[in-house]
Amino acid sequence: MNALINLGEEARLGFARDVRRGLSSSPRSLPARYFYDALGSLLFEAICRLPWYRITRVEQELLARHAGEIFGRLGRLTTVVELGSGNGEKIATRLAAPARGPMAAHLVDVSPNALTAATRALNGLPDLTLVAHCATYEIGLTSALADAQDGHSLVLFLGSNIGNFDPPNADAFLRGLRSALNRGGALLLGADLVKPERELLLAYDDPLGVTAAFNKNLLVRANRDLHADFDLDGFAHRAIWNHQASRVEMHLVSLCRQRVRIPAARLEIEFQPGEAIWTESSYKYRSDEVLAMLDRAGFAALNQWTADGFALTLAAVT
Repeated sequence: MNALINLGEEARLGFARDVRRGLSSSPRSLPARYFYDALGSLLFEAICRLPWYRITRVEQELLARHAGEIFGRLGRLTTVVELGSGNGEKIATRLAAPARGPMAAHLVDVSPNALTAATRALNGLPDLTLVAHCATYEIGLTSALADAQDGHSLVLFLGSNIGNFDPPNADAFLRGLRSALNRGGALLLGADLVKPERELLLAYDDPLGVTAAFNKNLLVRANRDLHADFDLDGFAHRAIWNHQASRVEMHLVSLCRQRVRIPAARLEIEFQPGEAIWTESSYKYRSDEVLAMLDRAGFAALNQWTADGFALTLAAVT
């Protein structure tokens, strides 16, 4: 059985409000969640297949290798929720493990296109009730767990999406997730680890320019949905490694003095040469930092698997 819960009817108005707030601040910024319109979702799928971006590939290998072990640690699991499900490949690997029994799978993503792809990926699995939530993490999680049946719930937060939060907000998000789960619930968290700077920058500024197109698509979306007049040739993609903060930052840098109008956001901005819009932060961790972060949130780590600069950690509510 399949269902779609769409909680994003005011998405365009929210986009306008967030653009106005972010571009009026210092430094100027745009929220990374707006990357994922139809084109952005496809570009991100392409990024995940680039040889320089290893997160998705390594995580898939870890999931495939340890899926049976993960299920074996959790007892009677009846509900799985994936936050940021994307095209469904990762949760499909997870739910293909043997002897899982009847289960409800809730997919949470802000991209309707990604949810459609994920639904297709999971449709063939037996004994599975599938519900797609077009919503933010917090709203989707609340809705999904409200429908949870008797038994244990597992939340998947993969792809190092936790790295898009700054440390205080990551802690707050995990605490909220912990409080939403009942005793016996669990979290499977994927986190990218610190690597040499050159490797990190190639992953976020690839030689083919796919990540640059993904970043610039934010401006395409603003032009289309908010009637803005960004000149795409007037901005350049830039990725930097901030060693002190342990994060890769993505920016869109103005190449000249220019004025941009965004009517739907009631905004007109003048950019100076070299002025940047901060579009994403991707924090990188050490494996022990991941364990400490989960401990601060009230989770007890059950196991951690690492490979090729990536950590997959299973933690339980006690």
